[in-house]
Parts: sequence; C-alpha cells; structure tokens
Amino acid sequence: MNTPSNPGPVPAALAADLDHARALDRDDPLAHWRERFWIPKHSDGSDQAYFVGNSLGLQPKAVAPFIEEELAHWRELGVAGHFRGPRPWMTYHEAVRKPLADLVGAKPAEVVAMNALTVNLHLLMVSFFRPSGKRNRIVIERQPFPSDRYAVESQLRFHGLDPDQCLVELGVDSKDRLVDESLVEDYLREEGEHVALVLWPGVQYATGQSFDLARITAAAHAAGAMAGFDLAHAVGNVPVALHASGADFAAWCSYKYLNAGSGSVSGVFVHERHLDRDDIPRFHGWWGCHADRRFLMEPEFTPAPGADAWLLSNTHILSTAALRVSLGLFAEAGFGALRRKSLALTGFLEALLHKHLGERLQVLTPTDPDRRGCQLSLAVPAGREAGRALFERLEPNGVVADWREPDIIRVAPVPFYNRFEDCWTLVRHLQEGSGTG
Repeated sequence: MNTPSNPGPVPAALAADLDHARALDRDDPLAHWRERFWIPKHSDGSDQAYFVGNSLGLQPKAVAPFIEEELAHWRELGVAGHFRGPRPWMTYHEAVRKPLADLVGAKPAEVVAMNALTVNLHLLMVSFFRPSGKRNRIVIERQPFPSDRYAVESQLRFHGLDPDQCLVELGVDSKDRLVDESLVEDYLREEGEHVALVLWPGVQYATGQSFDLARITAAAHAAGAMAGFDLAHAVGNVPVALHASGADFAAWCSYKYLNAGSGSVSGVFVHERHLDRDDIPRFHGWWGCHADRRFLMEPEFTPAPGADAWLLSNTHILSTAALRVSLGLFAEAGFGALRRKSLALTGFLEALLHKHLGERLQVLTPTDPDRRGCQLSLAVPAGREAGRALFERLEPNGVVADWREPDIIRVAPVPFYNRFEDCWTLVRHLQEGSGTG
C-alpha cells in the first residue's frame, strides 16, 4: 500500500514538485509550530496528511497538562477553586475575552465565550430577530450548514411564521456555486421592507468562499434589517473585522481553526451600539447578572456590562482551558504570519491541482486569495460516484480529507501544522486515484 512515508514510485512530472515542497518547508519560518501539535498517525506509524482542520483542529500538546492543572485545582480545592488558585473559575471566561476580540476585530466588551454555536445563534436571534408586520423575513444562503437552517426555520415557527413564506434562501445555479454579495444587495433593494434579519456566513462551509461582512451589513442596514454572521469557518482562518463591519451580532465555534477540541465553547459578538440597551429582548441567566450583585440573590436581574449580559450559565472550565491554550498560540505566532503561510500553502496546493489534475477536478473555491481561507473545495466533473470513489482512496493512504454532499471533497491546509509536502502528498494520491498518475 502506498503511504505518506512510502508513497511508491513518483511520476516524473511530480518529482520536481516534491523537491520544491520540501524546499518550501525548509524555508518556512513557522515550520516549528507543527511540533507543538499532536499529528494523528497512519497505520504504518507515519504522520497522517491531515486536511480537516476546517472540521476539527488538531490538539495542541500544551492542552493536556493545562487541563490537568484545572483537574488538580478541582481535586485539591473543591468549590474554593471558584475563588482561589492561579486561575479562579469565577472569572475564567474573562481570560479569553481580549484574545478572541483580537481575532475577530472587536472591542473586548463586545465579545464573550459561552455555550455552543447553534445555542448562541438562537439566543442572538431572540434579541435581533424581531419580526413586526410585513417585516418578517430572514435571508440566508441557499446551501447553509444545515444547523443554521434548522435554527432559522424553528425561529420563524416559534414566532408563528411560515418558513415557506418568510425564509428566503439566496443562491445561484451556475456550476461554480459562488454567491456574489450583489445578489444579497439586489434582493434587499427590491424586497428589503419585508426583511427583518440577514444571517450570513463569514466563510461558506461547502465552497470555502469568504464574504465581505461590511458590504452585507451595509445592505441589510440600508433596508432596515439586522445583520448577523455565523463565523464558524472564518475565525482563526481569515481576517475578520466585526466592529468595523458594523455587524449587529456574530457567533462562532472554537473546535475548527481555534483548535479547542470537539464541542468546545463558542464565542459571541454583539456590537457596542447594542450593549447596555434596555429595549432589546434577551434571555437571562444568573451568570449574565452584574458580578457585583450576583451573590445578593436578588429577584431582579441587573445585567452585566457588555456582551456578558447574554451569559446564562457559568463557564465550561475544561473546554475553555483548551481554548485558552490555543489562543495563546495564536498570540505567540501572530495571526498575520499565520495568514501569510496560509495563503502560500493554499496557493501551492491550488497550483499543483491545476498542473497535475487539470480538468479532472474542479476547484470550487474562489481563486482570489482575498476571497478564501485555508480551504479548497473540489468537485469531480465526472460525477458524484467518481468523486466519492476518489475520496475513499485517500484515507487508506494516510490522507485525511472530508466529503460534503452532494459532490465535494474539502481539503484545508492549516498553517499551524500542515506542511507543503502534505499538499504534495494529497495531490499525489488524488492523481493516482483519478488514473492520471
């Protein structure tokens, strides 16, 4: 069996590219970061070529000892761990506020870590989807991540509205499947008086297309609607400037590019113009109460300042511990440096795909580096069955990608831990599987 450590005879056309990939890895100023992550092993003991950081980021090696420290605090201090020790749990979420704000281009008061992504989208729609009269529609993309559609549809039904009438899905029928922001602008220009909320992705999960948040926000606001964003595939991947964009709200997960582990704590952004307003509905919980009054156990709710008012319950300590570690790595490496390597990795991979697979694979993701992050989404023009067969050849050869229906192979070289040689290995096995090797 061909494996990353023993890939078998290399076609002559690929041999020079392998030398080039290894030279790029030798010159990579961020190459040493790979050693700070656990790389899953293939069956032969070699490192997998892991391209699914867009689904689950790899575990930083510093996570386990950091979490063990929290377990030790619990073991040794019990309930006193809320107030004692080097990292008291009562204020634990505050430690990730500024690092998250830095990554999403927000003011610290606009950001809080809590719950999970879809839970947070529901909570934010409680505040920012306020249908009234004929203004009762929510605009989303045609092919959203299913959880977002489920959330929006159920919110409409909760308000007594018919999704068949009030759920607007914008998309295109062209083979490239990309959606220009002008489609949103045109719809809002024509039908904006009926729209209460535009809920859009920062990066589309299936195609990898990155969107202009400020442009979509401006169109929504011009129509009198709110603008919110699901940044699951954007945070830690592409530059984000939430405050400057004017977005009303956003939410994201932390288990993809933020490497905080499966199901780890989500993040929320609420623009400062909405903070401390008393005319916005919001679900309340004890942890969203002002810290100075929380232990007075009063029946009246006094909201905490900033986005903390949206908190319901106390912090998930162990998952937030993993997030603290990962955010520390981002701060140390510098997002600018990571983004530069990301552009180089994905650009190198795209060039290899075009050179060696040509018309046998269609790259759905925009070619403009400013309109994408790490991910490239690949479709096989020969059809779904051929695409699925090609995908299923990868993992037995130590290459981990993922499949998204109906016909997309997603690959995401992550700058923290992927190498240029990994990109070469992927193309090597795609070429072999497509019969062009």
